Formats: sequence, structure tokens, C-alpha cells
Amino acid sequence: MSHPVIEADECIGCGICVDACPQEVLEVVNGVAESVNDEACIACGDCVEECPMGAIPEIVED
Repeated sequence: MSHPVIEADECIGCGICVDACPQEVLEVVNGVAESVNDEACIACGDCVEECPMGAIPEIVED
């Protein structure tokens, strides 16, 4: 299983990563992006590429 690593202190809650994710893995919760559906993550990297703040530096596999 994979999941994006989100640096909450860098995230501005813009939702660009949420829109970029084809698997609906991410949601903005209380103003910060959060992985809410890890089992659906396909490690495509779209969220990493689209985040304007660099708040998602990598996707890790468990």
C-alpha cells in the first residue's frame, strides 16, 4: 500500500492535490490536506507534482 507524505506545516489547504488525485485519496480537512483513502493510492505522483507549496515531497510504500 502507498500513501502521500504531507507536511502539514507547509500545506496551505488549496485543494490542488485533491483535484489532481485520480483515486480520491486526499481531502482538505481543517485547512490541511490529509490522506483519507490510502488503500486507493496508486503512487502516480500527481499530487506531488501539482502541489504549489511542495508540501507533498514523496509517496511512500508501506
